[in-house]
Amino acid sequence: MKDTYACARGVQGEGKLDHQGDSGRIRGNVMLMAVDPANVRFDVYSPFGVMIATLTSDGERFSFFDIRSKQFLTGPPDPCNIARLTQVRMPAHALVRLMRGEAPLLVHTPGSATIEWDSCGYYVVTIPSTNESTQTVHLAPLPEDFDLPFEKQRIRVLQVTVKQRDFVHYRADLMDHKPAVTMPPRQDPDGIDPDIPPSGPACRVDVPQRIHFVMPNTGDDMFFRYEDTGLNPPLVDRVFEQTIPAGVLVREVRCP
Repeated sequence: MKDTYACARGVQGEGKLDHQGDSGRIRGNVMLMAVDPANVRFDVYSPFGVMIATLTSDGERFSFFDIRSKQFLTGPPDPCNIARLTQVRMPAHALVRLMRGEAPLLVHTPGSATIEWDSCGYYVVTIPSTNESTQTVHLAPLPEDFDLPFEKQRIRVLQVTVKQRDFVHYRADLMDHKPAVTMPPRQDPDGIDPDIPPSGPACRVDVPQRIHFVMPNTGDDMFFRYEDTGLNPPLVDRVFEQTIPAGVLVREVRCP
Protein backbone atom coordinates (compact mmCIF):
# COMPACT_ATOMS: atom_id res chain seq x y z
CA MET A 1 0.00 0.00 0.00
CA LYS A 2 2.71 2.47 0.96
CA ASP A 3 4.66 1.72 -2.21
CA THR A 4 1.56 2.19 -4.36
CA TYR A 5 0.85 5.64 -2.91
CA ALA A 6 4.44 6.77 -2.29
CA CYS A 7 4.34 9.39 -5.06
CA ALA A 8 1.07 10.93 -3.84
CA ARG A 9 1.83 13.71 -1.34
CA GLY A 10 -1.62 15.26 -1.47
CA VAL A 11 -4.94 15.57 -3.27
CA GLN A 12 -7.13 18.46 -4.43
CA GLY A 13 -10.66 18.11 -5.62
CA GLU A 14 -14.25 19.25 -5.75
CA GLY A 15 -17.19 17.22 -4.67
CA LYS A 16 -20.29 16.90 -2.54
CA LEU A 17 -20.63 16.22 1.17
CA ASP A 18 -23.69 14.62 2.75
CA HIS A 19 -23.80 14.28 6.55
CA GLN A 20 -26.50 12.58 8.61
CA GLY A 21 -26.38 12.94 12.40
CA ASP A 22 -28.38 13.74 15.51
CA SER A 23 -28.59 17.39 14.47
CA GLY A 24 -30.16 16.46 11.14
CA ARG A 25 -28.91 16.28 7.58
CA ILE A 26 -26.37 18.63 6.02
CA ARG A 27 -25.52 18.73 2.32
CA GLY A 28 -23.05 20.94 0.52
CA ASN A 29 -20.61 21.43 -2.33
CA VAL A 30 -16.99 21.19 -1.21
CA MET A 31 -13.59 22.21 -2.51
CA LEU A 32 -10.85 20.41 -0.60
CA MET A 33 -7.10 20.19 -0.39
CA ALA A 34 -5.30 17.61 1.76
CA VAL A 35 -1.50 17.49 1.71
CA ASP A 36 1.08 15.64 3.83
CA PRO A 37 1.66 15.54 6.66
CA ALA A 38 -1.47 17.13 8.17
CA ASN A 39 -2.49 20.10 6.01
CA VAL A 40 -6.19 20.32 5.18
CA ARG A 41 -8.57 22.88 3.74
CA PHE A 42 -12.30 22.48 3.19
CA ASP A 43 -14.40 25.22 1.56
CA VAL A 44 -18.15 24.60 1.62
CA TYR A 45 -20.32 26.64 -0.71
CA SER A 46 -23.98 26.77 -1.71
CA PRO A 47 -25.42 25.66 -5.07
CA PHE A 48 -25.36 29.38 -5.99
CA GLY A 49 -21.60 29.63 -5.38
CA VAL A 50 -21.84 31.48 -2.05
CA MET A 51 -19.19 30.44 0.50
CA ILE A 52 -20.76 28.98 3.65
CA ALA A 53 -17.84 27.77 5.76
CA THR A 54 -14.08 27.21 5.59
CA LEU A 55 -11.95 24.88 7.70
CA THR A 56 -8.15 24.96 7.61
CA SER A 57 -5.33 23.31 9.52
CA ASP A 58 -1.59 23.56 8.92
CA GLY A 59 -0.81 20.76 11.37
CA GLU A 60 -0.24 23.22 14.22
CA ARG A 61 -3.29 25.47 14.20
CA PHE A 62 -6.94 24.85 13.32
CA SER A 63 -9.37 27.53 12.11
CA PHE A 64 -13.04 27.28 11.21
CA PHE A 65 -15.11 30.19 9.90
CA ASP A 66 -18.87 29.65 9.74
CA ILE A 67 -20.42 32.53 7.82
CA ARG A 68 -23.96 31.67 8.94
CA SER A 69 -23.16 32.01 12.66
CA LYS A 70 -20.50 34.69 12.11
CA GLN A 71 -18.11 32.77 14.34
CA PHE A 72 -14.40 32.21 13.84
CA LEU A 73 -13.15 29.22 15.83
CA THR A 74 -9.46 28.55 16.37
CA GLY A 75 -7.40 26.12 18.43
CA PRO A 76 -5.23 23.01 18.21
CA PRO A 77 -5.87 20.65 15.28
CA ASP A 78 -7.34 17.96 17.51
CA PRO A 79 -9.76 15.37 16.09
CA CYS A 80 -12.84 17.01 17.64
CA ASN A 81 -11.96 20.35 16.01
CA ILE A 82 -11.43 18.80 12.56
CA ALA A 83 -14.81 17.10 13.05
CA ARG A 84 -16.58 20.46 13.37
CA LEU A 85 -16.95 20.34 9.58
CA THR A 86 -16.16 16.78 8.55
CA GLN A 87 -18.11 15.20 11.46
CA VAL A 88 -15.39 12.52 11.51
CA ARG A 89 -13.27 12.45 14.67
CA MET A 90 -9.82 11.59 13.42
CA PRO A 91 -6.43 13.35 13.32
CA ALA A 92 -5.75 15.56 10.30
CA HIS A 93 -2.88 13.33 9.14
CA ALA A 94 -5.25 10.35 9.03
CA LEU A 95 -7.86 12.30 7.09
CA VAL A 96 -5.20 13.41 4.56
CA ARG A 97 -4.32 9.80 3.82
CA LEU A 98 -7.91 8.60 3.52
CA MET A 99 -8.90 11.42 1.16
CA ARG A 100 -6.27 10.27 -1.34
CA GLY A 101 -7.13 6.59 -0.91
CA GLU A 102 -4.51 5.36 1.56
CA ALA A 103 -5.24 3.77 4.93
CA PRO A 104 -3.81 5.59 7.98
CA LEU A 105 -2.30 2.89 10.19
CA LEU A 106 -2.51 2.68 13.97
CA VAL A 107 0.69 2.54 16.02
CA HIS A 108 1.71 -1.10 16.32
CA THR A 109 4.62 -3.39 17.06
CA PRO A 110 6.50 -4.43 13.88
CA GLY A 111 5.53 -7.95 12.92
CA SER A 112 2.28 -7.93 14.92
CA ALA A 113 -0.02 -7.47 11.92
CA THR A 114 -1.58 -10.48 10.20
CA ILE A 115 -2.77 -10.85 6.61
CA GLU A 116 -5.25 -13.26 5.06
CA TRP A 117 -6.84 -13.63 1.64
CA ASP A 118 -10.62 -13.29 1.45
CA SER A 119 -12.43 -15.28 -1.23
CA CYS A 120 -14.29 -12.09 -2.23
CA GLY A 121 -11.04 -10.87 -3.83
CA TYR A 122 -9.11 -8.82 -1.28
CA TYR A 123 -6.54 -9.12 1.49
CA VAL A 124 -7.62 -8.60 5.11
CA VAL A 125 -4.90 -6.99 7.23
CA THR A 126 -5.48 -6.98 11.01
CA ILE A 127 -3.36 -4.70 13.18
CA PRO A 128 -3.43 -4.88 17.00
CA SER A 129 -2.59 -1.52 18.57
CA THR A 130 -2.42 0.19 21.97
CA ASN A 131 -5.34 0.84 24.35
CA GLU A 132 -7.11 -2.35 23.26
CA SER A 133 -7.55 -0.99 19.74
CA THR A 134 -7.61 -3.07 16.56
CA GLN A 135 -7.58 -1.98 12.94
CA THR A 136 -8.76 -3.95 9.93
CA VAL A 137 -7.84 -2.92 6.38
CA HIS A 138 -9.18 -4.48 3.16
CA LEU A 139 -6.72 -4.26 0.26
CA ALA A 140 -7.58 -5.32 -3.30
CA PRO A 141 -5.03 -5.80 -6.09
CA LEU A 142 -5.54 -3.68 -9.19
CA PRO A 143 -7.34 -5.85 -11.79
CA GLU A 144 -4.32 -5.82 -14.13
CA ASP A 145 -2.05 -6.96 -11.24
CA PHE A 146 -4.31 -9.72 -9.95
CA ASP A 147 -2.19 -12.59 -11.28
CA LEU A 148 1.18 -11.10 -10.24
CA PRO A 149 3.10 -12.25 -7.14
CA PHE A 150 1.70 -10.35 -4.15
CA GLU A 151 4.91 -8.37 -3.58
CA LYS A 152 4.54 -6.87 -7.08
CA GLN A 153 0.85 -6.03 -6.86
CA ARG A 154 -0.39 -2.46 -6.69
CA ILE A 155 -3.44 -2.18 -4.47
CA ARG A 156 -6.57 -0.21 -3.69
CA VAL A 157 -7.84 0.35 -0.16
CA LEU A 158 -11.47 -0.78 0.06
CA GLN A 159 -12.25 -0.44 3.75
CA VAL A 160 -10.67 0.74 7.01
CA THR A 161 -12.21 -0.14 10.39
CA VAL A 162 -10.90 0.88 13.81
CA LYS A 163 -12.29 -0.78 16.94
CA GLN A 164 -11.59 -0.19 20.61
CA ARG A 165 -12.75 -2.78 23.15
CA ASP A 166 -15.05 -4.32 20.50
CA PHE A 167 -16.76 -0.97 19.77
CA VAL A 168 -16.35 0.46 16.27
CA HIS A 169 -14.69 3.88 16.48
CA TYR A 170 -15.05 4.50 12.74
CA ARG A 171 -15.39 2.67 9.45
CA ALA A 172 -14.47 4.13 6.07
CA ASP A 173 -15.56 2.50 2.82
CA LEU A 174 -13.62 3.62 -0.27
CA MET A 175 -15.36 3.00 -3.60
CA ASP A 176 -15.33 3.68 -7.35
CA HIS A 177 -11.56 4.11 -7.72
CA LYS A 178 -10.34 6.02 -10.76
CA PRO A 179 -6.82 7.09 -11.82
CA ALA A 180 -5.69 10.58 -10.81
CA VAL A 181 -2.49 12.33 -11.91
CA THR A 182 -0.26 15.16 -10.71
CA MET A 183 -1.73 18.60 -11.32
CA PRO A 184 0.01 21.05 -13.68
CA PRO A 185 1.86 24.13 -12.37
CA ARG A 186 -0.32 27.05 -11.27
CA GLN A 187 0.12 29.96 -13.66
CA ASP A 188 -0.35 33.67 -12.96
CA PRO A 189 -3.08 34.81 -15.40
CA ASP A 190 -1.32 38.18 -15.65
CA GLY A 191 2.03 36.56 -16.46
CA ILE A 192 3.82 38.51 -13.72
CA ASP A 193 4.58 35.99 -10.97
CA PRO A 194 6.47 32.76 -11.70
CA ASP A 195 4.60 29.49 -12.00
CA ILE A 196 3.95 27.57 -8.78
CA PRO A 197 5.08 23.95 -9.28
CA PRO A 198 3.20 20.88 -8.02
CA SER A 199 3.84 19.93 -4.39
CA GLY A 200 5.13 16.48 -5.33
CA PRO A 201 6.54 14.35 -8.15
CA ALA A 202 4.81 13.04 -11.24
CA CYS A 203 2.30 10.51 -10.02
CA ARG A 204 -0.60 8.34 -11.15
CA VAL A 205 -2.61 6.35 -8.61
CA ASP A 206 -6.21 5.27 -8.15
CA VAL A 207 -8.25 7.61 -5.95
CA PRO A 208 -11.67 6.58 -4.56
CA GLN A 209 -14.43 8.73 -5.99
CA ARG A 210 -16.77 7.93 -3.10
CA ILE A 211 -15.84 7.70 0.59
CA HIS A 212 -18.39 6.73 3.24
CA PHE A 213 -17.53 7.37 6.91
CA VAL A 214 -19.59 5.82 9.71
CA MET A 215 -19.12 6.71 13.40
CA PRO A 216 -21.50 4.38 15.31
CA ASN A 217 -20.70 5.82 18.76
CA THR A 218 -21.78 9.34 17.78
CA GLY A 219 -24.45 8.39 15.25
CA ASP A 220 -22.65 10.32 12.51
CA ASP A 221 -22.73 9.19 8.89
CA MET A 222 -20.75 11.22 6.33
CA PHE A 223 -20.65 10.56 2.59
CA PHE A 224 -18.20 12.35 0.29
CA ARG A 225 -18.23 12.12 -3.50
CA TYR A 226 -15.46 13.51 -5.69
CA GLU A 227 -16.38 15.13 -8.97
CA ASP A 228 -12.84 16.18 -9.88
CA THR A 229 -9.45 15.19 -8.42
CA GLY A 230 -5.76 15.95 -8.92
CA LEU A 231 -2.61 14.90 -7.08
CA ASN A 232 0.21 16.95 -5.54
CA PRO A 233 -1.50 20.34 -6.05
CA PRO A 234 0.52 23.57 -6.33
CA LEU A 235 0.42 25.40 -2.99
CA VAL A 236 0.00 29.15 -2.70
CA ASP A 237 1.29 30.91 0.42
CA ARG A 238 -0.82 30.46 3.57
CA VAL A 239 -3.41 28.30 1.82
CA PHE A 240 -3.83 26.31 5.05
CA GLU A 241 -4.34 29.43 7.17
CA GLN A 242 -7.17 31.95 7.48
CA THR A 243 -7.31 35.65 8.21
CA ILE A 244 -9.91 36.60 10.83
CA PRO A 245 -12.66 38.65 9.13
CA ALA A 246 -13.77 41.91 10.71
CA GLY A 247 -16.87 41.92 12.87
CA VAL A 248 -17.01 38.23 13.80
CA LEU A 249 -16.95 36.50 17.18
CA VAL A 250 -13.59 34.76 17.76
CA ARG A 251 -13.51 31.75 20.07
CA GLU A 252 -10.66 29.50 21.21
CA VAL A 253 -11.92 25.90 21.23
CA ARG A 254 -10.37 22.73 22.60
CA CYS A 255 -11.41 19.12 22.82
CA PRO A 256 -12.99 18.05 26.12
